[in-house]
Amino acid sequence: MARVVEAVFPARMGTPFRWLVGSSWASDLGDGLAVAAGPLLVASQTSDPVLVALAGLLQRLPWLLFGLHAGVLADRLDRRRVVVAVDVVRACVLAVLVGALLTGAVSVPVVLGTVFLLGTAEVFADTTSATLLPMVVPRADLGVGNARLMAGRITMNQLVGPAVGAVLFAIGTAWPFAVQAVCLLLAALLVSRMVVPPLPAPEGPRHVRRDIAEGFRWTWGNPAVRTLTLTIVTFNVTWGAAWSVLVLYAAERLGLGPVGFGLLSTVGALGGIVGTAGYDRLERLVSLAWIMRVGLVIETLTHLGLALTTTPWVAMTIVFVFGAHAFVWGTTSRTVRMRAVPASLQGRVGSLYSIGVFGGIVAGQALGGVIARIWGVTGPFWFAFVGSAVILALIWRELAHIAHADDAAVRAG
Repeated sequence: MARVVEAVFPARMGTPFRWLVGSSWASDLGDGLAVAAGPLLVASQTSDPVLVALAGLLQRLPWLLFGLHAGVLADRLDRRRVVVAVDVVRACVLAVLVGALLTGAVSVPVVLGTVFLLGTAEVFADTTSATLLPMVVPRADLGVGNARLMAGRITMNQLVGPAVGAVLFAIGTAWPFAVQAVCLLLAALLVSRMVVPPLPAPEGPRHVRRDIAEGFRWTWGNPAVRTLTLTIVTFNVTWGAAWSVLVLYAAERLGLGPVGFGLLSTVGALGGIVGTAGYDRLERLVSLAWIMRVGLVIETLTHLGLALTTTPWVAMTIVFVFGAHAFVWGTTSRTVRMRAVPASLQGRVGSLYSIGVFGGIVAGQALGGVIARIWGVTGPFWFAFVGSAVILALIWRELAHIAHADDAAVRAG
């Protein structure tokens, strides 16, 4: 057992890292419960498609409304305390929802209000918690650290959590949200045990708009991080366009029913687990530049393969490989960004990156529906293939500079 613990949580990375991973995994499990239970709760209260869609919008809207402010808060205050406070607030909101469910006082406005409050709190929690890793882990181990955090997200948030959440909802509508609240309180307790070095005190008076502008200027002025951010935005537009019609693609192109579509989604997460298992070795053997280049080639060919195939097992194999790539790319891009960005700007630059992620997906989803209506269900995949290929050709040489952005940061320090 000691060898397993050492392999997963190397002692050289310190005790605070172990507390951080434990907290992240507990939070991911709670959020995974809500992935299934949340939509089920909305559907139990209304069948109005506008209200159902509004619930999804209210969950993502806070990133656009408060993402930049969350970055400022993360760079101004004690980050550990911010994460603890926000997780406790999320647990309290869930406790109110559980009370409403148990007393029969729940309604559509209550559910929608809860979704918005939890989405807002999640923006501050995710933005701030993402800044803790580079504070407690050496630069050389950031890749391993991000791999462990991403492993929890895939396992707890995408595989275990939704299945357990659906089962708990079937037992009683309040159960998944009560368990989620417990998970968040556990996450708050674990992260409170961390010992985190203090941030350097800011010079001169601070202003929210000025702080936000500073984050923009630094991101735009750093060629590597600027290109990395633009890359994730554009590739998420193409990915969002293709995946927005995945359920229709599975039914019309592959002839899969609901179970088959669920399996198609699951194999992507299983691919991510394979990527988790091999990331440490991959990082030792392959340069970050080539990890990023090969990953984006895989993503580009994924869209082409899905556009061409009509065979379910071929499509599932493609999605499995894509799932492994998505994990490796996500881990690598986070690591590169964390190494390049100064500690005092991690929150603001990270929030800009996250807004780019969600903004790209939303824009892609809007495009995907229109393209599919005009050119059929494979149209978004052809759009994604061509768009990804053009973007990749434009940034191919720049990826080497992106991958080693931390070298410049070291020289500057």
